[in-house]
Amino acid sequence: MKIIAIAWKDFKIRITDRRGFLMMLIMPLVLTAILGTALKSVMAGDDGIQDTTIGFYAADGDPLSKLFKDEVLKKLDFINIKSADSEGSLESLLKSKKIDAGIAIPANWSSGLNEGELKKVKIFSDPDKKIRSQVAESLLTSFSERVKTTSVASRAVMGDLADAKQVSSNQPDLKSAAKDVRSEIMKAGEQEPKITEGSIGKKMVGSKQYYAAAMCAMFLLYNITIGAKSLLKEKTTETLSRLLISPTRGISVLIGKFLGTWLFSFIQFTLFFLVTSLFLHVNWGGNNLQVISIGLFYSFAVSGLSMIIAAFISDIKTADLIGSVGLQIMAILGGSMLPIYAFPDALQAISAFTPNHWAITGFLDVMSGTDWNGLYAGFGILAGIGVLSLLAGTWKLGRKIG
Repeated sequence: MKIIAIAWKDFKIRITDRRGFLMMLIMPLVLTAILGTALKSVMAGDDGIQDTTIGFYAADGDPLSKLFKDEVLKKLDFINIKSADSEGSLESLLKSKKIDAGIAIPANWSSGLNEGELKKVKIFSDPDKKIRSQVAESLLTSFSERVKTTSVASRAVMGDLADAKQVSSNQPDLKSAAKDVRSEIMKAGEQEPKITEGSIGKKMVGSKQYYAAAMCAMFLLYNITIGAKSLLKEKTTETLSRLLISPTRGISVLIGKFLGTWLFSFIQFTLFFLVTSLFLHVNWGGNNLQVISIGLFYSFAVSGLSMIIAAFISDIKTADLIGSVGLQIMAILGGSMLPIYAFPDALQAISAFTPNHWAITGFLDVMSGTDWNGLYAGFGILAGIGVLSLLAGTWKLGRKIG
């Protein structure tokens, strides 16, 4: 009961601090709205890539360009094709925002196929719609590589057949074989390419969704220093000393402080989740229980880290420095400022050592439609951070106040 009383006291102090609490709630909401809207054009929108209009120009009636248009582009539901009569027309359509990307195929595109190469195709891209331009380029590259591979394979097979004809008494029908092999080139274009949307789930995550997860994770990080400063203030004002004179064990005080931070962090997360869902129309995915579970585990990890800070620093100024510099670095590395998938491989590896990384990726996975199995690793890591931090922090603090 003493532990619960201490936790509830800490929670009431923070929740009644209107200025501090509103800053912890209003600021992430404002940043989510601003960043989510401002970066919608350079990140995949909430509708993913399902409204991509590609301008198409072919300099002649090359059969390969017709195959690419009819059997690849037209068969993809999320692609709309707008024909152009010249490269200049493609540029005009792009400038007027009537298309998202343009493809200009040169004359006699397939003429170099005998040498295993295709003439270079020009891609027109809009700097504000890089992802959609990359989709067009990916489709073209996938088709070209399949055709070139099939062409090389067909020439190798025909060469082997020709050699076999010279040494074999059974004369193969080269004309029929050539017809069969060449048909494989046509079939290559009929295979619908697979589009990977950068998510382990079934849906694409939009900019507003990403920054809702990122801002939520970043502002919950500040509870690390808030929880630590609460304990440091009580040590400075000797409130902690007076509390320990009473029949209250030191471990009860520390666990109560931890639970108070955990409760406040989780309430902060819950309010942010509700407000963004109801008023900013952020789609957190189809399973609210998964979202709440991530919030619960992440709040636990943050609360544990607050005990580490309180244990290893001795003054509030140092805690403020950690809050202004250390947590900002952690926010950047964890993906709260810039999208994690835009990081180079080395930074992505470093990012995995930050708790907000696991919270953000967990939220994004839920938004993209993952199942529970995809979340267990993140749950385990966040729980591990919380437990180890709590044990180390209480052990160190216990020695200080014992």
